[in-house]
Amino acid sequence: MIIEYGRAKINLTLDITGTRPDGFHEVSMIMQSIALADTVELAEISEGIKFEMDAGEISGGENVPVDETNLAYRAAIAMQKAAGKNFGVAINLKKKIPAAAGLAGGSTDAAAVIVGINKLFDLNFDKEKLCKIGAKLGSDIPFCIIGGTCLAEGRGEKLIRLPDFPKMSVILAKPHGEISTARAYKAYDENPAKFHPPTGEIINLLNSGNYDEAFKKFSNVMEPYAAGKYPIIENCKRKMLESGAKVALMSGSGPTVFGLFEDHAAAREAADALRRGEDAKQIFVTEFFGPYIG
Repeated sequence: MIIEYGRAKINLTLDITGTRPDGFHEVSMIMQSIALADTVELAEISEGIKFEMDAGEISGGENVPVDETNLAYRAAIAMQKAAGKNFGVAINLKKKIPAAAGLAGGSTDAAAVIVGINKLFDLNFDKEKLCKIGAKLGSDIPFCIIGGTCLAEGRGEKLIRLPDFPKMSVILAKPHGEISTARAYKAYDENPAKFHPPTGEIINLLNSGNYDEAFKKFSNVMEPYAAGKYPIIENCKRKMLESGAKVALMSGSGPTVFGLFEDHAAAREAADALRRGEDAKQIFVTEFFGPYIG
């Protein structure tokens, strides 16, 4: 048996730059992996795919499928096809990342299965092949395979590695309620953003190590729709900033809000303050996590 960890991601920026002929949106976003993770145990069995999941008490866990429609299960099938082998594998997934939260919880589980099966059966697929397999299943999966800090373009599958950040503590606040990614993109099409993150300028600032200026320019064009649906998002952001966060922003299509702190003790104090309110259903304190594959 081997164990892989599916790390959550946050979007430091998220911009929509157009619509593709296939109906997907062209995006440009700076993504960062964090230490919060689901645990994926994989073991060889005689035949077939055996899939078990413990969703614990995660927000939205009751809506995560436990059959062949689960992305982790589909990732195992994709690896069988890529290898041309009908190997048997048992997958035990222990969830910790909230579902439908803008944190890539499903995508990162699929990425962990892809990487884990590659190791378990000595397939020796390189990172490009693993990412290509993942991209056919979901746009965030290649990033979840690579990890660290990346610029993601296209549908999100075209990755450019960026310099690793200095260590940052992260608060995650998952408000009550969920947001459909498809509905969020439809709402954006109906009312496009007037302000877009200056991605190139931000990357130049990161390359020069000018993080404080870069933080001021982080933004997410999906946030106005989500904040209109859940005003609690703005409440969480405000409380994080008042507690000393360098930046507070919604991740992905939401509704999870993250705050970045240079001091871990300050992050814990801010999380405790949030827990005393009723703004969030789940609150985590975690940290940035570096790249997984070279």
